[in-house]
Amino acid sequence: MVEEYNTSTEERMEKLKSLKKMGIEPYPHIYKRKDKLKEINQKYKNIATGEDTGEEAVTAGRIVGYRQHGKLTFVDLEDRNDKIQLQVQINRVGEDKYKLLDSIDIGDIIGVKGTVGKSKRGELSIIVDNYEILSKSLLDIPVKSGINIESRYRQRYLDLILNSEIRELFEKRTKIISSMRKYLDEKEFLEVEIPLIQPIYGGAEARPFKTYCNALEKEQYLSISPELYLKRLIVGGLERVYYIGKNFRNEGVDTTHNPEFTMMECYKAYADYFDMMELTEEMIARIAKDLLGTTEIEYQGNKINLSPPWERITMTDAVKKYANIDISNYSKSELEKLVEKEELEIPGSINKATVINALFEKYVEDKLIQPTFVIDYPKEISPLTKKHRSKEGFTERFELYINGLEFANAYSELNDPIDQKNRFEQQVSEREKGDKEAHMMDLDYVNALMYGMPPTGGLGLGIDRLVMLLTNKNSIKEVILFPMMR
Repeated sequence: MVEEYNTSTEERMEKLKSLKKMGIEPYPHIYKRKDKLKEINQKYKNIATGEDTGEEAVTAGRIVGYRQHGKLTFVDLEDRNDKIQLQVQINRVGEDKYKLLDSIDIGDIIGVKGTVGKSKRGELSIIVDNYEILSKSLLDIPVKSGINIESRYRQRYLDLILNSEIRELFEKRTKIISSMRKYLDEKEFLEVEIPLIQPIYGGAEARPFKTYCNALEKEQYLSISPELYLKRLIVGGLERVYYIGKNFRNEGVDTTHNPEFTMMECYKAYADYFDMMELTEEMIARIAKDLLGTTEIEYQGNKINLSPPWERITMTDAVKKYANIDISNYSKSELEKLVEKEELEIPGSINKATVINALFEKYVEDKLIQPTFVIDYPKEISPLTKKHRSKEGFTERFELYINGLEFANAYSELNDPIDQKNRFEQQVSEREKGDKEAHMMDLDYVNALMYGMPPTGGLGLGIDRLVMLLTNKNSIKEVILFPMMR
């Protein structure tokens, strides 16, 4: 652990004034950094103890440690990816420059020129010939004491300064998204954008955020899903499209939910939900291999194998297996008694579909540790999904579960405009009965389907939860740079 000394903002402000009186600009416009610390450490890691290579390095970073020993001062410098020690010697930089160290604090950003060597203790160092102050820090950075978890999320900039592992985590997040894009691009999907401010929200069961458009003098909604816009593009002939971006759902905040989250949705013409299962398992396995070099990972104490193929189980069979309940022949009154007995919370109508779904959430979800496709959902809770080709009352839909969490939702997409309109009307009825997350009627989407949409498979995948899985984090706040806070 580096040594720390605390300097008040008042003291730092005085140092700032002193620098300006000396004609030193503490916030210059630019500094030409030539060498990154990781490159320096890699290039010179094998030089001998006590050696000064005489080879110049020009670098920059933030001061995170400071130890003065008379005419020699050691400074720990850190950039985005690495750290290195600076040796500042009075006989090398001169008395004036050495005295200027009194104006420097932990947290300051400096530029450095010097030669690379190794100290007598074997630590790779830059032996400083000159340095410049690039940004004077006016607040004390708690290098030693750190910050609590609440402050980490609220002041992510400070979290990133203090914790290199957090910087690495968000670099991994970027790599995960890049790997996903590469996979979809190779499969000839076209990345597109959708409007985030919409006159009618749809594509998911969720409550929206409302806004107001002054120009149109109309209430508008933030997008809860890109689904209906992407399927309009399939109607238009683009055939394979995907979107990576924000969804906004006016829901609770907890370890697995953030009202603003990142989703990937893709749609493939001339495909069904079986094709999307293969795409999902292949894509996630590829991303894991690209990021970690393996498909065998550990998540929150559980060993998980992401190698395809993954287990498939119907929703009703999952309820029978884990809840030991079969409601296929239940009457309406029997369903109501079961709801009361099991203390199930069901918005809107009590029917076989809503009861199966509630039993699944209560008894099944947390049992699905290995990657599992739960398939064939009841029609009433799948208003955008094509009817099952052989099971009356069910749809061709799956959700992906890993370690008890839902990661993806996918369908053989409903492309019958008359059936779709009827499903919307049923959803409107459910809204009137109290289900605030039921779908709105979208007549323009129905109109698009009237022109003809080919058989299509669609997939929605939560990127934040995928990052949680592949970085072994148990809170969504850890993997979102700026999570919503209470």
